[in-house]
Amino acid sequence: MKFAVIGGGSWATAIVKMLLNNCENVGWYVRSIETINYIKNYSHNPNYISSAQLNVERLDMQSNINTILENYDVLVLAIPSAFLHDTLSQSKIDISKKFIFSAIKGIVPIKNQIVGEYLMEYYNLPITSLGVITGPCHAEEVAMEKLSYLTIASPNQELAKMLADKLSCHYLKTTLSDDIYGTEYSAVLKNVFAIASGICHGLGYGDNFQAVLISNAIQEIKRFVDDVHPIERDINSPAYLGDLLVTSYSQFSRNRTFGNMLGKGYSVKFAQMEMNMIAEGFYAVKCIYEINKKYNVNMPIMNAVYNIIYEKISPAIEMKILTDKLG
Repeated sequence: MKFAVIGGGSWATAIVKMLLNNCENVGWYVRSIETINYIKNYSHNPNYISSAQLNVERLDMQSNINTILENYDVLVLAIPSAFLHDTLSQSKIDISKKFIFSAIKGIVPIKNQIVGEYLMEYYNLPITSLGVITGPCHAEEVAMEKLSYLTIASPNQELAKMLADKLSCHYLKTTLSDDIYGTEYSAVLKNVFAIASGICHGLGYGDNFQAVLISNAIQEIKRFVDDVHPIERDINSPAYLGDLLVTSYSQFSRNRTFGNMLGKGYSVKFAQMEMNMIAEGFYAVKCIYEINKKYNVNMPIMNAVYNIIYEKISPAIEMKILTDKLG
């Protein structure tokens, strides 16, 4: 099996770095020819986690996505969810014959679907050819080779183990799961709650309240994923609770940073302009809000973030209302 990564951002770069530890050759679709040339010359991505050194002699970098899709068997998608549809629409290759893992922590806005559902509907990808890569893991710590853990989820456990073996190295440990729906929805929701955590920090709330906020957030995740895909799962395992904690508290969390700016009084538009990376939670909260109209799950934190971002309600007022709903 030949492995390739689709995307040129921080998480894509981190996954490429991990795969290079165990693969003789790794394909990499990067849209910008200038970025490809820079990486070839200097062995690191100039735009994202530039401290990650890459073995360019074993990298097949292409700006034409069809070249990668044609020549590689296992594809790891690591681009912002808002751009997935446009990126894959360039494809002239039948990707239903490929094995695809989503490392995207967002929902495809065109259909309000998680990536797995989107791939199965639009590209007839069999569920046995689908997988999810989830945390808790930040690209920046992978670049620094700090000990990290990933969960690889797929109903095809042989497929999941194959990728897990390729990602595992002295600083990266992996576990397997068959819960592709729960892990993917959880990865989407934790970005929304990380925005809430950042808003509260920006407003001056302390650690005591943050603990209450996040303990309520994991309950919201459990209620939602249990309604959407009711199977037996341990919501306190790293793929769910661990991913929520690291995204809500870490200095590297772009969603927390985005929320912190909103809490300090930045407008949504200005906060987006200040960041050079996309906060997936911005798109995710609107999609989850729409999806939840069907399930009607009690999600006060998610609703508060939606009201702040899309209804333009004052963060101070909305979070004060929220404090009376938590316990």
